[in-house]
Amino acid sequence: MARVPAAALHALAEVMNPIRNAPRALIHRHRTRRTSTTVELASRRRPWTRAVGLVAVVLLGAWLGLLIVGDVRVPVGPMNTTMTLRPSVSGGTKINVSPLGALQLDSHVAPVRLDVNVDQLDPDRAQALVDHPERLSGLQDEVAQDVERGTLDLAVRSCVAVVTGATALGLAVYRRPRRALAAGGLALTLLVASGGTAYATWNPDSVLEPRFSGLLSSAPSLVGDARSIVTEFDVYQKELARLVTNVTKLYDVTSTLPAYQPDPTTIRVLHVSDIHLNPASWKIIASLVEQYKVNVIVDSGDTMDHGTAAENGFLDPIEDLDAPYVWVRGNHDSRATQKYLEGLKNVHVLDDGRARTVAGLRFAGIGDPQYTPDRSKSDGAEASQELAGARLASALRDQRAAGTPVDVAIAHEPSAAREVDGEVPLVLAGHLHREDMEVMKYGTRLRTEGSTGGSGLRAVEGEYPDPIQASILYFDRDSRRLQAWDEIKLGGLGLTTAEVSRHLPKENQPGATPSPTGTGPSPTGRTRTPAAPSPASP
Repeated sequence: MARVPAAALHALAEVMNPIRNAPRALIHRHRTRRTSTTVELASRRRPWTRAVGLVAVVLLGAWLGLLIVGDVRVPVGPMNTTMTLRPSVSGGTKINVSPLGALQLDSHVAPVRLDVNVDQLDPDRAQALVDHPERLSGLQDEVAQDVERGTLDLAVRSCVAVVTGATALGLAVYRRPRRALAAGGLALTLLVASGGTAYATWNPDSVLEPRFSGLLSSAPSLVGDARSIVTEFDVYQKELARLVTNVTKLYDVTSTLPAYQPDPTTIRVLHVSDIHLNPASWKIIASLVEQYKVNVIVDSGDTMDHGTAAENGFLDPIEDLDAPYVWVRGNHDSRATQKYLEGLKNVHVLDDGRARTVAGLRFAGIGDPQYTPDRSKSDGAEASQELAGARLASALRDQRAAGTPVDVAIAHEPSAAREVDGEVPLVLAGHLHREDMEVMKYGTRLRTEGSTGGSGLRAVEGEYPDPIQASILYFDRDSRRLQAWDEIKLGGLGLTTAEVSRHLPKENQPGATPSPTGTGPSPTGRTRTPAAPSPASP
């Protein structure tokens, strides 16, 4: 056999090797292309996942940072306080006065809430104020400076806490300095944006309308009386100093709530309604009369549940209340109920537009034309309410023509009360078992009270018991106009919550032009026939 030269074999191998390796190259190229496509698709999805993960790390790290080092201890007047920023949906400010309760202020709208905890009273500083009352005059400036200094310190500390917490957690999760720094930068951006939102929505006048909870709900003097609020609301620091001063007094008497000091220029009216045979209501009313030094009680009806003679004994505690009792008939009160009340001392029953001056205010009212103890509603009920309201409006016009204008009108149903719009500054009603306040078309303010009896036996019909509600109305003794009101809400059956919120009429808000001090909405009222339609009831 002829032997093939080695050179020829080598040349042949050089030609055959690429052909033999071609399938492997194609397979490798296909695998490489498929892998690169998968990596490309994954890389497209990864930015969203990375962004969500980064935001979660930032929020958790910032929250942990605030929890660990994000609070500031600040002396405010005679008290030692701790200020803290907390994540929140609605923002605002919460002042915790342990163990007395808390105050909530709608100070701003932002995803962060300012918590101020009153830790303790400094004995030396408090004693200095007690020994030298003249120093209280300068307390407002001191408090303002303390709060300003504490807020600035809190802002700086919060920035450090948020950035540090987010950066540390980012480094622990990603183990890359660049990602950790990105987390810290994003946390700082979110905090600055939240601070800007809070600054843009800051409402210093929120201190004028706080919401009390806990034992503080029994201490309305924490924000001063209505007269002081109306005449001094233009200086925010004054009210803040008043708040601090009264909290100091609370601690000075070892957490015993002080009596509400009456203002001789303010008339206090306790508005109750829809007691519905709840015996607990009388104790609550007596407590409010004592705490607020109430001058007169107004009951806008439905004191009873069926209006039978057997229920009349339920009304006897009214004689023991230390304030005159003005009453109008509701649709659950019978004529027999009304006659029984007329025989009780200290009770003033109003009906058919009759007017009576009690505690410096002139009241006029009309009883409910319907008697429906079985909770039924007969045909023509709404028309009868409008007719009753028209009769009351006519009586109010007659009173004004006689030179004895009425200050407050009373009707049980709001649909009847709406008929007196333009004839009186304020009209009180009930029936709906929920609180409401509105200024009607012709200037009359309609105040609808909730149920002071917690809806009686019907309190347990729903998923949650109805609250017990009442209001304290503050009137100027000279103009006899409403200056402010406190809404009082107590937890229903089985609950132990209490809340008091103060409100000011729009004309008494900061910056508003004072309204005229006349006794009616207008010198002539409005002209209206009884057949005219009334606005829909709420």
